[in-house]
Amino acid sequence: MEQFDFIQKKFGFGCMRLPMIDGEVDIEQTKKMVDHFLDHGFNYFDTAHGYIRGKSELALKECLTSRYPREAYILTDKLTGSYFNKEEDIRPLFESQLEACGVDYFDFYLMHAQNTAQFEKFKKCRAYETAFALKEEGRVRHVGISFHDKAAVLDQILSEYPQIEIVQIQFNYLDYESASVESRKVYEVCEKYDKPVLVMEPVKGGNLIRLPEEAQKIFDGLHGCSNAGYAIRFAAGFPNIRVVLSGMSNMEQMEDNVSFMENFVPLNEKEMDAVRKVCDVFNSRNMIPCTSCRYCIEESSCPKQILIPDIFSNYNTKKTFGDWNADFYYNNVITAKNGKASDCIRCGKCERVCPQHLPIRDLLKQAAQEFEA
Repeated sequence: MEQFDFIQKKFGFGCMRLPMIDGEVDIEQTKKMVDHFLDHGFNYFDTAHGYIRGKSELALKECLTSRYPREAYILTDKLTGSYFNKEEDIRPLFESQLEACGVDYFDFYLMHAQNTAQFEKFKKCRAYETAFALKEEGRVRHVGISFHDKAAVLDQILSEYPQIEIVQIQFNYLDYESASVESRKVYEVCEKYDKPVLVMEPVKGGNLIRLPEEAQKIFDGLHGCSNAGYAIRFAAGFPNIRVVLSGMSNMEQMEDNVSFMENFVPLNEKEMDAVRKVCDVFNSRNMIPCTSCRYCIEESSCPKQILIPDIFSNYNTKKTFGDWNADFYYNNVITAKNGKASDCIRCGKCERVCPQHLPIRDLLKQAAQEFEA
């Protein structure tokens, strides 16, 4: 991984879940988070054109790129399939991303959310070839992919495009042996092709932060770091992983993450044993493994305006904690101005873009039985 030694440390700032006020990015708090991150020796930032409905790139321009010299940070952006339909669309989109971020080049440019369907579209539109050309022109330093599918699909992509330099995957202790996400197997494909790994969703959209009581007692017995610390350090402990991203939403999360990643130490055997026991607790419960990426809303345009991630999160809260306030939130907040789970017309648009490959239509029926019976 010497070719990426300009990345300082193994921890990155994922800008998908920035702090918000009244639907807008909290610029002042984000500036403080950026400053704290850089002050402690980290330099890797990750964004995409669609993050926070297009506001993430603009926030980085205001909070990072206009305030620091270009050599002070590493900036990754992505080419997202929903923003182009033919080869001729890609370069104008790329230029708009550079302008939004306020930079002349990206350190990494990733082919976003690659799976079987997206890969075929990207090939048809010559997206990979365009990205490699942008690298030759100096507009991109390195080309990679972010990946959401089974290991066999990644093997196909890396065999067809050996020029790919780095791979971003979903990787956390709960998905490590998951049959749907296949974190371990996907990681092993990256090792097979000698591709360094970027990690997304190390805390699984926050699901590994607020734990069931039985699981929390396991970590509390260690008297060690935070729940986020165990999850992020688990991912960072693998040798081929170059950066673990954390989508921090406030200064408290930033300070916590920096505290255990500034001088990173992998999990010891006692901590690994605790992680395995926490996995057993999760696997014994009927949880919906949604990471709240919101692709099902922002990429599929649900015709019934159902807030799918909010419903699933509320469902998990009720199942995990026996929180009967979940019924109140379902009826008076989540579905007050949006569709109910029972409104689903089973069109399947959401499932086609779900990185977790969830059977969303069936899960909405399950949620409707829980909250609307």
